[in-house]
Amino acid sequence: MFDLRIFSIRESRHRIHNPLTERQLAEFGASLDLPAGTSVLDLACGSGELLSSWARDHQVTGLGVDLNPDFVAHARARADELGVSDAVRFVEADASGYVVDEPVDVAACVGATWIGGGVPGTLDLLRRSLAPGGMLLVGEPYWRTVPATPEILAGCGAQSVDDYLTLPGLLESFGDQGYDVVEMVCATEESWDRYMAPQWLSMRRWADSHPDDELHDEVRRLLATEPQQYAACTRAHYGWGVFALIAR
Repeated sequence: MFDLRIFSIRESRHRIHNPLTERQLAEFGASLDLPAGTSVLDLACGSGELLSSWARDHQVTGLGVDLNPDFVAHARARADELGVSDAVRFVEADASGYVVDEPVDVAACVGATWIGGGVPGTLDLLRRSLAPGGMLLVGEPYWRTVPATPEILAGCGAQSVDDYLTLPGLLESFGDQGYDVVEMVCATEESWDRYMAPQWLSMRRWADSHPDDELHDEVRRLLATEPQQYAACTRAHYGWGVFALIAR
């Protein structure tokens, strides 16, 4: 489990806590052709950009759940900024095991499948909140290039090459679990850069202004090692995508 404070520091200026640009998120929302009034549950919603921007653009309604109080505060402020606070709400809670009382049209977990112990468990969790015929959205990494050495594997933050599938393998796995893949959007090197690189400026500014904080040395260590590691490992080997699924 990651340190919430580190996560808040490094992504303090992010509205999207995954390697997607605002344009990609908007185009993906448009591609789903969601009717006005569609209800959405977003588990581990981060700063709520999916819910709030789709409420503005497509008149969805919804609930976002996240454990990080900083991100929940950002999400509520963003909903106010976009004028959709009457359509979406955000609660600070552990998304693991979270099930709503009233089934929703779309249930999402975009990039936090640890809440269900992996993709299969997360899909099972989401489905417990889904109305019949509804749609699941799940975000997950995959290997663009499978690491060939232990050093590259470690630089990607993985324990084993079996931690992730390739994109064809991931899509096949959805079918094996009884779902049709009906849409997807995948990160590009540009969107990876826009996700990762701004974190370094956020960390540097935080470290400069918090020299006596207990996390200062760890933030400095990350800042000193992460750019090269990202370029050599994550950027070259990791893919990441959001996949829209409907049960067969």
